Amino acid sequence: MSGVILEDVTKSFGDTEVIHGVDLEVEDGEFCVFVGPSGCGKSTLLRMIAGLEDTTTGRISIGGRDVTRVDPADRGIAMVFQTYALYPHMTVEQNMGFGLRMTGVPKAEIAEKVQDAASILRLTEYLTRKPKALSGGQRQRVAIGRAIVRGPGVFLFDEPLSNLDAELRVEMRVEITRLHRELGATMIYVTHDQVEAMTLADKIVVLRDGSIEQAGRPMDLYRDPDNAFVAGFIGSPSMNFVQGQIENGRVTVPALGKITIGAPASLSPRGGPVTVGLRPQNLGLEPGGSGLAVELSEMLGGVRYDYLKTPTGERLVVESRNDEDMDAGTPVDVVFEHATVQLFDPSSGARLR
Repeated sequence: MSGVILEDVTKSFGDTEVIHGVDLEVEDGEFCVFVGPSGCGKSTLLRMIAGLEDTTTGRISIGGRDVTRVDPADRGIAMVFQTYALYPHMTVEQNMGFGLRMTGVPKAEIAEKVQDAASILRLTEYLTRKPKALSGGQRQRVAIGRAIVRGPGVFLFDEPLSNLDAELRVEMRVEITRLHRELGATMIYVTHDQVEAMTLADKIVVLRDGSIEQAGRPMDLYRDPDNAFVAGFIGSPSMNFVQGQIENGRVTVPALGKITIGAPASLSPRGGPVTVGLRPQNLGLEPGGSGLAVELSEMLGGVRYDYLKTPTGERLVVESRNDEDMDAGTPVDVVFEHATVQLFDPSSGARLR
């Protein structure tokens, strides 16, 4: 078993606490992704699991063993960093087996493990090459292979695809997904890219300012976010937010003209302002005269993104699954199924259900 459990974990640098009482369980064999904006603490939390950062308070367990004060080399983990950190004078085979040689593993065993890892990563034909003769994606696979040969219980990835171009990032996402399926190992992956999080994860952990905002399956977070931060972070393009008003059991949305939405029964007596969340994928456009007009359209083949500015100064993005042109300045009405609307407290950002 190689599950990871964090219990009330904190991290402080001097008097400044940067990780605040994190509780998390990553199940054995699960692919867990830490996601959030820069500075939210995701890499710090990963480094604490690896033992590269001391844990100020709390407890970290790997495979049922308390490793809070255990050296990184004895935690049964392997880490893949953003930089490949390959030795330029060594071949692929030598780079992948270097860690095992340093721990005195017999040559025959090293050769077998390197061959197995190379087969999994489709690197067999490159074993005699040096890093300078490899593409960026191949170098990253070598770095992952170096981790595989150690046979760790937990793989830790710290933004491993950040240095790759767009096409290679997609290719490597597929490779890492396949690798997880074949190895069945526990993997924890850090990224600021929510697309990577959605496509790779069994579980997403959304972090902000050193705390967990929400954790769960990707589509659960997409469909049922706990707050406006998670709703805006998960999904591409991001959720639109416009201001509304609850009155007499209805939500009026000035930005969308005369549209009103039925308020949930629990909110009907509440009254007052509310933030209305609308996914671009759930919106449509019709010719109209509500004061809305298309400012800009982006054509991406079978998908078009229309950018609108409302009479109240708020902005909307509408996703359309067609290849028809939409001229700037075209007057439109926004239409949507009212059941797709999500409501949030304008002060705290908490979801109103």
